[in-house]
Amino acid sequence: MRPTRSSLRHAAAVAMAGTLVTGALMGAPAQAAPASPASPDAAASLAERLGDRAAGTYADASGKMVVTVTDTAAAKQVRAAGATPKLVTRGAAQLRSATAELERSAKIPGTAWWTDAATNQVVVSVDSTVTGAKLARVKAAAARTGGAVRVEAEAGVLSTRISGGQAIYTGGGRCSLGFNVRNSAGQTFFLTAGHCTNIGSTWYSNSGQTSVLGTRTGTSFPGNDYGIVRHSNSANATGNVYLYNGSYQDVTGAANAYVGQSVRRSGSTTGVKSGSVTATNATVNYAEGSVSGLIRTTVCAEPGDSGGSLFAGTSALGLTSGGSGNCTSGGTTYFQPVTEPLSVYGVSII
Repeated sequence: MRPTRSSLRHAAAVAMAGTLVTGALMGAPAQAAPASPASPDAAASLAERLGDRAAGTYADASGKMVVTVTDTAAAKQVRAAGATPKLVTRGAAQLRSATAELERSAKIPGTAWWTDAATNQVVVSVDSTVTGAKLARVKAAAARTGGAVRVEAEAGVLSTRISGGQAIYTGGGRCSLGFNVRNSAGQTFFLTAGHCTNIGSTWYSNSGQTSVLGTRTGTSFPGNDYGIVRHSNSANATGNVYLYNGSYQDVTGAANAYVGQSVRRSGSTTGVKSGSVTATNATVNYAEGSVSGLIRTTVCAEPGDSGGSLFAGTSALGLTSGGSGNCTSGGTTYFQPVTEPLSVYGVSII
């Protein structure tokens, strides 16, 4: 049958409609769904995978994770993972080389160093005891790195702190319980600073040393700063941190700290203090020896706060190691990451 003019118009309209639908489906490229914001652990893992093309991570003012990278291809990977890339000139290898120079030439009591991812430099701090020839040594080492190291003065004197959290006692002095832990057999222990467990084997809950808490089963200081004591009575082991206002913070697990994180510290001298993480993997050169892998914070502490708990919400982060300054004018405190002794001793947070 010969098509009529109206049937032709109808066929053309159908064809046009099909073309428009196809065009709508094919002409506009699909938009990828935005990546979920990267967690601190995910950002750290990505930086590790990028190797020398990355130079660290930190949280920006909005709380979003930033990964510093040396090229645009790496920046693209960071963006796809839900983090913010920041292009820098020095990769991880150059920063490691700068740190190695400090290890060789500037390992002086009263100094500490860490990588500042935001400025793409290694920072070396010097306390008030580092003067004259010692300070000249540090500055000369920094100069040999071609700008990869900057030197900063730190108020007060870097020293280990004795005690923290709720007070614990031994014949050699007073320290603090960090976190209660248990092993796979159900035996209970507590973690504290290694420079504390070095000074005594039997630990007590009172200054008169009549109420036994437990006996030391491991200690590591210097190099690290952690120790472990087995509870003589498992009923003493609770999964919380004392807040010095009559209440407690439940702690349900351990986590790795990250730069920019808000944290709290509990200590028997100064109670609970707040601040933020300014560096991880810091090296501190105490008079008693060097400790590496520490968390650096703006949280203040005073003598009597060592071994105590660093935490964020329900997550255990670290054990108070040492620092400088005080809680009147402010100071810097370093913490042993708690994840290391948990792994070494095969225990977990109660």
